[in-house]
Amino acid sequence: MFRYSARVTFFVLAAGLPQFVLAQAWPVKPVRVIVPVSAGGGIDTVARAMSQKFSEAWKQPVVVENRAGAGGTIGADVVAKAPKDGYTLLINSTSQASSAVQYAKLPYDAIRDFAPVTQIITTYLMLGTNIKVPVTTVRELVALAKAQPGKLNFGSTGSGGSPHLVSELFRLEAGINVVHVPYKGDAPLQPALISDEVQYAFLTPIALLQHVKSGRVRALAVTGNQRAAIAPDVPTIAEAGYPGVELLGWIGVFATAGTPREVLLRIADDTRSILKMPEVAARVPGWGGDASGSTPDEFSARYRADIAKYARIVREAKIPMLD
Repeated sequence: MFRYSARVTFFVLAAGLPQFVLAQAWPVKPVRVIVPVSAGGGIDTVARAMSQKFSEAWKQPVVVENRAGAGGTIGADVVAKAPKDGYTLLINSTSQASSAVQYAKLPYDAIRDFAPVTQIITTYLMLGTNIKVPVTTVRELVALAKAQPGKLNFGSTGSGGSPHLVSELFRLEAGINVVHVPYKGDAPLQPALISDEVQYAFLTPIALLQHVKSGRVRALAVTGNQRAAIAPDVPTIAEAGYPGVELLGWIGVFATAGTPREVLLRIADDTRSILKMPEVAARVPGWGGDASGSTPDEFSARYRADIAKYARIVREAKIPMLD
């Protein structure tokens, strides 16, 4: 009887051994980080900074790959269909949630195919105008748009992304008739704003402030619930007269659904430790937010809540679904 029980116990333990060993040993080879926007933008900057620190912590190369297009869904699909081993990660913004309700058909299931790992930072966006646009406040921008219906262009980092949806919220709240021009990420949107191809856009502070400092772009407001430490003279969108446009977002890490929980916890724990490093903590305000380092469960709850929130925005703003 003893021998039989011991043999059964051995096989039961052995059945769970491969996943346990994988999680304990992970990573034993290079890790890919998919960034679903063009190189050089805000999300890409955060992803590359974190990936460098991940590489140091994991003693393995961490390679960033930019897979831009279709509102971030092309890059996300790479991770959705990757092996469930934690060696292919996604670093994306709130656009990961907004695209789930903006596209009529996606090549993946936004909830079932991903494992939220950790929220790196809580973010806000900044409303900026080309310096040639004769306005210095949000109310002046609205007045100009109303005086020239259909004449002003606003840019976004792609249809369905959070910069697009907050722009649509702004359009709805302000009651203006403006034209949407989507780009593949904030890297190509920046020169479009500088050259007056688009007259205004909501961008991450890291993307916008460098052009504000060079005198080519004017910052009018931030979408957060308080002024930004790195731009204290820029009012919140509520202070500017449009509290309904207040919106906080995030940049976070996702893995493929089915990745061992021990691996998810390892990544989340290491992210939290990295964010506490003085050299990283000093950069976070410039990334346009506050450090988070949430647990997988906390980030999963936030992700699901944001999908529901964006579904409401799409419905109320009557934003057409994308193919």
